[in-house]
Amino acid sequence: MAAIHLGALGVLLPGTFSWTAVGLAIFLHWVTGGLGITLGWHRLLSHRSFQTPKWVEYTLVFCGALACEGGVIEWVGLHRNHHIHSDQERDQHNSNRGFWWSHMGWMLYDVPAKAEVQRLTKDINSDPFYRFLDRYFLPIQAAFGALLYLLGGWPFVVWGIFVRLVFVYHCTWFVNSATHQFGYRTYESGDRSTNCWWVALLTYGEGWHNNHHAFPHSARHGLQWWEIDTTWMMICVLRSVGLAQKVRLADAKA
Repeated sequence: MAAIHLGALGVLLPGTFSWTAVGLAIFLHWVTGGLGITLGWHRLLSHRSFQTPKWVEYTLVFCGALACEGGVIEWVGLHRNHHIHSDQERDQHNSNRGFWWSHMGWMLYDVPAKAEVQRLTKDINSDPFYRFLDRYFLPIQAAFGALLYLLGGWPFVVWGIFVRLVFVYHCTWFVNSATHQFGYRTYESGDRSTNCWWVALLTYGEGWHNNHHAFPHSARHGLQWWEIDTTWMMICVLRSVGLAQKVRLADAKA
């Protein structure tokens, strides 16, 4: 974690800036954080809020692996644990312990929730592809960095790997921290989850977190017309071309 943040300081070095590299970072933020983490790891794999052909599922989950947020099996298991024990003692990023803890502090400790991962991921932890991504996410990122270097030199590496990862990390972590601290509550969900508009903009709709905790299996998080949810829009696109089926929705009036 420290190395990634230090690497992002490479933007201060001469010769590492180009608008093409900045554009690459923004595009890869969407591919890895939006299509990968939000659509693939979260709504598809963690909650099974819709179904896709296996090749589409594997593609989205691979994009998530490029976000370098740890192994996919552990990520899914920890997220499922969070929903079971949200804002309670057994929730690894319990927001009652403060913003810093829920944002990133919990990752610096061997939290007990990790012992629950195998039990909570029986549907995916025997899949050879997911086991490969879970074990080799760091070498995959290194290979991706080498590819970017061949395509655009150090500017592509600094912006496409380090800067992009820092922004993807903190955007994801804001869902654990900010959306349990700031915003409004539409539903009584039994925890401190909130709907936070600026997190929703940064995370392709994940900021409508109170809605999500009220209806965790819903593919749509933005339940009101003003709650912009670009990931839901992507699911609608997939459904329109026959690549998303059995889309699960919440009753917004419930």
